[in-house]
Amino acid sequence: MNLHQNQELAELKDKLLAMASRVETAITKGIRALVERDDDLASKVKIEDDEIDELEIEIDDMAVALLAKAPLARDLRFIIVAMKICQNLERAGDEAAGVAKQAIRLNREEQLKPYVDIPRMADMALDMLHRSLDAFVTGNATVAREVLPMDLEVDDLHKQLQRELVSYMLESPSTITRCLALLQLAKRLERIADHATNIAEEVVYLLEGRDIRHGNKGLDT
Repeated sequence: MNLHQNQELAELKDKLLAMASRVETAITKGIRALVERDDDLASKVKIEDDEIDELEIEIDDMAVALLAKAPLARDLRFIIVAMKICQNLERAGDEAAGVAKQAIRLNREEQLKPYVDIPRMADMALDMLHRSLDAFVTGNATVAREVLPMDLEVDDLHKQLQRELVSYMLESPSTITRCLALLQLAKRLERIADHATNIAEEVVYLLEGRDIRHGNKGLDT
């Protein structure tokens, strides 16, 4: 690629990072809306999600234009990975919007229990997302691989929370509606962690040319 095309690749990367920043903000606002019982803050997540969707379209358009220029193999891989990262970010943004929606629903009722595990899950998912994107920016496959086992920790916390909420429902049927909302919210956080894992796997592919999806191959380094 010539200098102009290299600049376009850099612009694609910058646009992707701007999208990532929006996603992180949306997740943070969604959880704060729950913990602080702030419906106004939750409603702002919808605005973030709309902006994330717009960025997805812009990034896709940029990537398609770059693909049409018959890039070198190295740059082709970068463009394809950028598109996959974009897709995962958009889906994480959708999950953040879902978190905010459940927060509004839960804020209408008496708080079932102190929110400890859910903010912790959110922090873990955000950390995974941040590390995955940092690995992408710095070209560090080791950092990307470190994200993969973190997903297991989020899964364990998710299962623990599921067991606790099922116990609440069995002991007190009046809590069922709130418990189901919390279960749905927690599932959305678990999915955000999955998207962060997907991004980390794509970064490894970008840097090493190895597809480590659907298995534990990425953990053996």
